[in-house]
Amino acid sequence: MRIAVPNKGRLHEPTIELLERAGLHLERTADRQLYADTVDPDVSILFARAADIPEYVRDGAADLGITGLDQAVESGAVVEHVEGTDADGAGDGPGASGDEALVDLLDLGYGSCRLVLAAPEDGEIESVADLEGRTVATEFPAITRSYFETVGVDAEIVTVTGATELTPHVEMADAIVDITSTGTTLKVNRLAIIDEVLESSVRLFARPDVVDDGKVQQVTTAIESVLAAEDKRYLMMNAPTANLAAVKDVLPGLGGPTVMDVEADANGDGMVAVHAVVDEGDVFSTITDLKSVGASGILVTEIERLVE
Repeated sequence: MRIAVPNKGRLHEPTIELLERAGLHLERTADRQLYADTVDPDVSILFARAADIPEYVRDGAADLGITGLDQAVESGAVVEHVEGTDADGAGDGPGASGDEALVDLLDLGYGSCRLVLAAPEDGEIESVADLEGRTVATEFPAITRSYFETVGVDAEIVTVTGATELTPHVEMADAIVDITSTGTTLKVNRLAIIDEVLESSVRLFARPDVVDDGKVQQVTTAIESVLAAEDKRYLMMNAPTANLAAVKDVLPGLGGPTVMDVEADANGDGMVAVHAVVDEGDVFSTITDLKSVGASGILVTEIERLVE
């Protein structure tokens, strides 16, 4: 089985890190290689341009692909949502048919950005309707055409390959559709957001015919276990048996805390060891509350993977 991943750019390193944390350690043989084996003899990695990954998966060159939702939609894929995952389907991609579907297995939680419509500040363009008969520059022509068809505005779409935000200032376009994460670049170039076209993040995609494959499900579960462990912490502590009910009330836990008997202390008082998974944001207040009900020896550790 092959997994297509970005070969460079801002998505490359976090993708490789995620695969490593999921247990798919890469066996590199060269700096500019096209393929890499993993510790699993049945899984290999294919390095490709982020924009090409949807096509690699649809054509069968790869079984799974990791890239942005924006790239999948721009490629013309019909992005379908799998029930039980956190990923949101994007509906029909521009110009795609059901036979070309990619299944959105997981939202990987990084590479978040928005594809927005923007125009010069204090200019004539203040709404989408103002772009009737005007020119819009973008690196995402398929998404942009689909957007304007949806809103019922006839705009001329000009495809550019970079520096999109400069085109209104050199009279190449009246507005742009471009990617933004924080909006800083748009502000620096004196562009104001008029509308949001698409919200995107990095996703794990598959072809429909491999979704039920055992190895695909194994890889998906491994990656999902890493995502589930993020922002979670494992708490271990000792507590008097008499105070166990109060300790349980403090701990939200993941399905309830685990409780184990321990050897009695010097005074002969009964003690238990209590283990629980809590949200990282709750750790500070939880420790304070635990100490107030007699818990001691509290240990907080990170969780590498969590299979729910």
